[in-house]
Amino acid sequence: MNSLSELTSFAPVTWRRYLELTKPRIVALITFTALVGTLLSSPGWPPLRALVWGTLGIALAAACAAAINHVLDRRIDEQMSRTRSRPLPRGQLTERSALLFAGALGLLAMTILSFLVNPLTAVLTFVSLIGYAVIYTVWLKRATPQNIVIGGAAGAAPPVLGWAAVTNTIDPHALLLFLIIFVWTPPHFWSLAIARKDEYARVGIPMLPVTHGIEYTRLQILLYSVLLTVVTLLPFITGMSGLIYLAAALALGARFLYYAARLQFAPRPHLPMRLFRYSISYLMWLFAALLLDHYLPTTQLLALARG
Repeated sequence: MNSLSELTSFAPVTWRRYLELTKPRIVALITFTALVGTLLSSPGWPPLRALVWGTLGIALAAACAAAINHVLDRRIDEQMSRTRSRPLPRGQLTERSALLFAGALGLLAMTILSFLVNPLTAVLTFVSLIGYAVIYTVWLKRATPQNIVIGGAAGAAPPVLGWAAVTNTIDPHALLLFLIIFVWTPPHFWSLAIARKDEYARVGIPMLPVTHGIEYTRLQILLYSVLLTVVTLLPFITGMSGLIYLAAALALGARFLYYAARLQFAPRPHLPMRLFRYSISYLMWLFAALLLDHYLPTTQLLALARG
């Protein structure tokens, strides 16, 4: 009885540790942006097969990359207060079990995408997985202060993957979504890097605040924020979206610029983390506005307002 009780209480705890390896909050945002790409790829509702299996395969691949990242960054994670409570630094899981788990996720993801979606989506997803889990984590992260800029391409790929799951092509509109996330990534991550500058310096990671100082990083955040605001107007300018999206992009961008400007001209200790947290909500609401605009054109919205 005691052994049975121990087993039943152990299993849920163990699976929570494996779930933590997948970085569920990050994967949820990645999956959402991929889902937006899937839904925007069709004038109406996309094929159910591509929607379900494409989204699942991309989510599993993202979870695989996150688990590999946990293994490769274990020694760094042990030295940083933000990450030392993760399952591997605390000895709650072994590196071998984490790698086996990541391998199972990756194999399942590639099988689903190759046989139930299309080969192009499988190849693009695999390249993105390797780009983040290996090229960024093993090399770029430790090689250059531009690590997050170059490596951001992998994190910006999900909308392209979702779009390709339906159309089996790399569409220019999907590349606009890629560009938005690509430009969003540096100010998003550099704000966190400012807040964790001393920890990155201690473990020898050449994040921009470590190599070039906080003042320079603040300026780069502001410049990228201005660029981001411009880039987010491209879906409207190219006719991909309408007035609903434009209004959301301008409102969300104004607040992003407000935080970036305060960080540059009136810095306070709490501002980097405030911008970091807002940037996550920003991306989520921006992509939600794309969906709303896609399925509820301005003419329908005006008709609803009148009636």
